[in-house]
Amino acid sequence: MLRQQDVGHRIVVRRIVGIREGRPLFSDALGELVELSETHLTIATAQGRLRVPVAEVHRAKRVPPTRRPTASAVVELELAADEAWPAPVRGRLGDWLLRSADGWTGRANSALPVGDPDRPLPAAVDAIERWYAGHGQPAMVNTPLPLAVPVGAELDVRGWTARPLTLVQTVPVATLLSDPHRVSQEGDPAPGGADRDADGPAVVLDVAPSEEWLAVAAGRKGGLPDSARHILTAVARVRFAQVYADGTLLATGRGTVTGQGRWLGLSLIEVTPSARRQGLAARVVRALAAWGAAEGATHAFLQVEQRNTGAVALYRKLGFTTHHTYLTRVAPPG
Repeated sequence: MLRQQDVGHRIVVRRIVGIREGRPLFSDALGELVELSETHLTIATAQGRLRVPVAEVHRAKRVPPTRRPTASAVVELELAADEAWPAPVRGRLGDWLLRSADGWTGRANSALPVGDPDRPLPAAVDAIERWYAGHGQPAMVNTPLPLAVPVGAELDVRGWTARPLTLVQTVPVATLLSDPHRVSQEGDPAPGGADRDADGPAVVLDVAPSEEWLAVAAGRKGGLPDSARHILTAVARVRFAQVYADGTLLATGRGTVTGQGRWLGLSLIEVTPSARRQGLAARVVRALAAWGAAEGATHAFLQVEQRNTGAVALYRKLGFTTHHTYLTRVAPPG
């Protein structure tokens, strides 16, 4: 049967769906295991999410992925993402990163176990627990899958829990700019530059966030401590996107260029409820893609929880596919 370390991997499940003439009827499901509890397992299939009671499972096993990025590709992207979301307090265990930012977002307050921790795995986890205890925070670890499966297995033994699965998705920047309905550029999308659709308001890109932009971020992330402002602004190449209409802020987004200039990172893409379903999020993404392309970025990435089906559907339409996944693991209290 399946175990917690199988979460984030491709599996096949044969389940009992009925009885006919005294014999069980079976149905097979193939997809990524996104949640496993004592009573249910949840699979992301090509047809959508499927929640299966454990009592109905006849057989279940992990199967090879259709494609898998190399370990070096996962490490490269994870380090580019770390550079794009820089925690102000940092430490190291060999190659592993330790990050703290007053608890603002899991990404900036978790260890990143890529590379060699320069000590046995149990000792590395012990050191993580001590480091976060010293900073008055619960210990957390981001485990890129399947790269960090051994780390996940060690955390399972210690009773660490897992937050919802996060998808790390990528797309060539050229794909974002090849859409026939893309936002057309008017001038240089540099500080104060704007991208404008013929039928809509401008997407303005600035080198610093406005107070209204920050208010949107605070509302989404639950406050805005000084550490948050550091994370948002302490990147050499960054742009903050805003869309206004009649003096009202309708949409926001943030773009960074990191990873030796290859990666455009997209985050905090947000549209006010009253302005949704008007294509504003896609226009913000494409405006930031135009800026990223001008900076030399060739690929874009973002991180989105798999359960956020609306955002996942939007990014799928824009051409994003899942490069790899990760789980944020949380140490038990005490």
